[in-house]
Amino acid sequence: MSVERFLAHALSPWMKVAGTDDDIVLSSRIRLARNIQDYSFPLLASEEEAAAVVKHVQEVFQTSEEGTLTGAQIIAMDELEANEKRMLVEKHLISPHLAERSHHGLVLLSADESLSVMVNEEDHLRIQCMSPGFSLEQSFQAANAMDDWLESHMTYAFDEQYGYLTSCPTNVGTGLRASVMVHLPALAMTQHLQQILPAINRFGLVVRGIYGEGSEALGNLFQISNQLTLGKTESDMITDLQGVVKQLIKQEREAREALWQHSQLKLSDRVMRSLGILTHSYMIDSKEATRRLSDVRLGVSLGLIDRISLDMLNELVILTQPGFLQQYAQMVLTPEQRDEKRATLIRERLKLS
Repeated sequence: MSVERFLAHALSPWMKVAGTDDDIVLSSRIRLARNIQDYSFPLLASEEEAAAVVKHVQEVFQTSEEGTLTGAQIIAMDELEANEKRMLVEKHLISPHLAERSHHGLVLLSADESLSVMVNEEDHLRIQCMSPGFSLEQSFQAANAMDDWLESHMTYAFDEQYGYLTSCPTNVGTGLRASVMVHLPALAMTQHLQQILPAINRFGLVVRGIYGEGSEALGNLFQISNQLTLGKTESDMITDLQGVVKQLIKQEREAREALWQHSQLKLSDRVMRSLGILTHSYMIDSKEATRRLSDVRLGVSLGLIDRISLDMLNELVILTQPGFLQQYAQMVLTPEQRDEKRATLIRERLKLS
């Protein structure tokens, strides 16, 4: 089936809904790792075994009751061009690991793109649910509902002592990875982030960049998630993450207020300079673009800028990634050409605001 409707817009429908604390928390995500009993795990499976898993999962999807998967679409990785897969990664609809598969990889995407089920990623199944703002419970309920439905149609690899069995030992147990995407520019500007982020690790949490493990934290965007999946219940893991994120939100708000009270002119100058550069540049690389967009996002949240919406800035973060830039240009681009197209796209979007 066609992937075009998922690539036609940078913002997923669920991202256009206002969320709690969405001036700081962009999104919440729950991911569940599951494997099917009596099948070799993907990292060790032969081509025949991987194909058998795909067939089994497709049969389950096709027997769904009315309403269970309304509007959902199954997309095979081997039917996609390289740039189409890259764009799905940039929208966080699939993982980089699944994008690397050329055979026997699938993803089921819901109509609003808030739910995806990846097949033959690192595990047989990766259930992912995303929601706007600070809404981990909402994401967990949706992921849990899909998990229960799948488990009613297949037998998971499960051990009474260790819980759900997974390819990576760090996912054994609940198989749950809860995360939030946060924007922390004021804490970065006041140098408090250097003390806060290492402390987060002591709570059993990990801080990553916008595209997860191995990615760089650009534009003061950070992904905070649980590190361990064994020894605690799902509820306890989510509660622990919620507690830390609430403190981060509080500290970021306090840092923004302090900057506004004591350095209003300097802060305003920084925000408006970044807006000016974005509005008038003819070449801009990805690091500078995300840094400038971070400044403008802070300016919007503080009320310095009223003609630009957070939705537009969220969209620009995705549109300025390599895959979407190449779709925009309708050609493969060199790094220099990407810098030119990125600047052009940003100028055009900001003029529309």
